[in-house]
Amino acid sequence: MLRIDKLFLIGICTTGWLLLVICFNTQANEYLIVHPKSNDPKENLIAEILKLALSKTKDSARYQFQPLPNAQTEGRSMEMLKEGGMSVMWAGTQKHYEQSLLPIRIPVLKGMLGHRIFIIRQGEESRYSKVNNLVDLQRFSVGQGRFWGDTVVLKHAGLNVVTPVKYESLFPMLEGGRFDLFPRAIHEPWSEVSARTALNLSIEPRLLLIYPFAMYFFVAPDNQTLAQAIERGFNQAIEDGSYDQLFFAHPMIKDAITLARLQERVVIRLENPNMSDQTPLEDERLWLNIEQLRLSNR
Repeated sequence: MLRIDKLFLIGICTTGWLLLVICFNTQANEYLIVHPKSNDPKENLIAEILKLALSKTKDSARYQFQPLPNAQTEGRSMEMLKEGGMSVMWAGTQKHYEQSLLPIRIPVLKGMLGHRIFIIRQGEESRYSKVNNLVDLQRFSVGQGRFWGDTVVLKHAGLNVVTPVKYESLFPMLEGGRFDLFPRAIHEPWSEVSARTALNLSIEPRLLLIYPFAMYFFVAPDNQTLAQAIERGFNQAIEDGSYDQLFFAHPMIKDAITLARLQERVVIRLENPNMSDQTPLEDERLWLNIEQLRLSNR
């Protein structure tokens, strides 16, 4: 959070007259929130959630938001937070993130990124028709990026994980039989498969992996003021229902829930060793609830 103040300059001109220059910044006495670039529907939704949270605070009218012009890696974003070049970032939490930054421990997307369905090879749906638990699933291999946090989760569950470095490599490797299943967050596989019509890929229709996955807002360790403002505003948006209204009305979320048919799938739950002991797992308000979706769709 960067404070922008009025600027007053006083100088002496060459003729000896006192020269008074008063420069008014159009954002005087406002707080500038510099945040990651929002360049896809998921990132845009997260930015809207941040704005919603801060709109609930007493200083809401003073906040101005400025996305960075370029996307940054999570590592670079962490450095920019510490250096003061960014006010807030968001990322899937890991223990070392929480140790080096200040997390706001409210899962931004209701843990949605821990709800995974599979991309498979076309015509192989029957191979998975009798998979009903983790032991059944362990008979198959899965693909995942080598440095992704989800890879730790899948390996921790005893799954055979094939881990290329490049994201784009996973699709032809799946088609070529290097592994059997490619787990994707519920909003991802539809566009990924449709963008690769040359590959014989489809979406497995009946299984759903669920593991705790908290994406948090993070601020610099010494920025308690902004952290408290985001936390208070976020909790207020949850209490008054405006967060759920924003979340479930977003086209990406509506499409994902409709297409994935979450309430009809066989759920296999995994542990997530990336989550710290302070993850608010017991607060059901904060997480996507499959049972509630089942009830609401009856």
